[in-house]
Amino acid sequence: MNRTDAHQHFWRPARGDYGWLQGDEPALAPLRRDFLPEELQPLMQAAGVQKTVLVQAADSVAETEWLLELASQHDFIAGVVGWVDLSRADAVQTLTRLALHPKFKGVRPMLQDLPDANWICRAPRPEAIEALVSFGLCFDVLVQPVQLPFVLQFLRDWPALPAVMDHAAKPPLAEGWHAGWVAPWRRLMGEASQLPNVSCKFSGLLTQLPATERGSVADAVTALRPLWHELLTLFGPERLMWGSDWPVLTLAGSHAEWVAVSEALIGELSPEAQADVWTRNAQRFYGL
Repeated sequence: MNRTDAHQHFWRPARGDYGWLQGDEPALAPLRRDFLPEELQPLMQAAGVQKTVLVQAADSVAETEWLLELASQHDFIAGVVGWVDLSRADAVQTLTRLALHPKFKGVRPMLQDLPDANWICRAPRPEAIEALVSFGLCFDVLVQPVQLPFVLQFLRDWPALPAVMDHAAKPPLAEGWHAGWVAPWRRLMGEASQLPNVSCKFSGLLTQLPATERGSVADAVTALRPLWHELLTLFGPERLMWGSDWPVLTLAGSHAEWVAVSEALIGELSPEAQADVWTRNAQRFYGL
């Protein structure tokens, strides 16, 4: 089966615009090095992944331009989701310029890192969102559950904007599937799933698990099965897309391990539905 990775990153810390990597958080130390195409390609080949969507990791247009350069050099990068400050007066001008590149597919404001949880409803210029729609671009939603109510309002206000919840809105799985976060997350994601323009990525979830629940592929499958079933109930296989979240993934496990976990869960679906989650949904959503 041909597979498309709907969510992966490359970075070169020496570029200097990865603010979240520049602190002294010990847990992020393994990520403070170059992660480039030459390292990912053999992992993709082993997993049967032919194409990827390369997603921004820095809040700078310069990084987006660098990602587009990589996409021009590597055929396997089918699309780039970049960063543009949608609140700036020149946002439309910047989007217009970036959209000239055929592999520029959308934007991802780093909402989870912003101090204002309501930034998405308050700050973006309407003409910038209108430009996203008119250029056929997509919107990746990077949030924690606390920001979901504001994102929902934004998505209701812009029903023509295709949007996707990255990493299922990062549910805090380490707190347990019976903790207090579950009911509000389920309700808010349920509201999101009622919006026909909203999809969801099955990605970035191994890093949400406690270490005790990802000691083996079987452990991780057991721990993630309740969440997988929730996402299937809410979005159906026609609006779920698989992503590796490499190299952030490496904080919790290997590329091959996440693929094996995903195969166990996605493999419970019909062949047609499996093809949707592994490949076709990402291709349709991003116009690859």
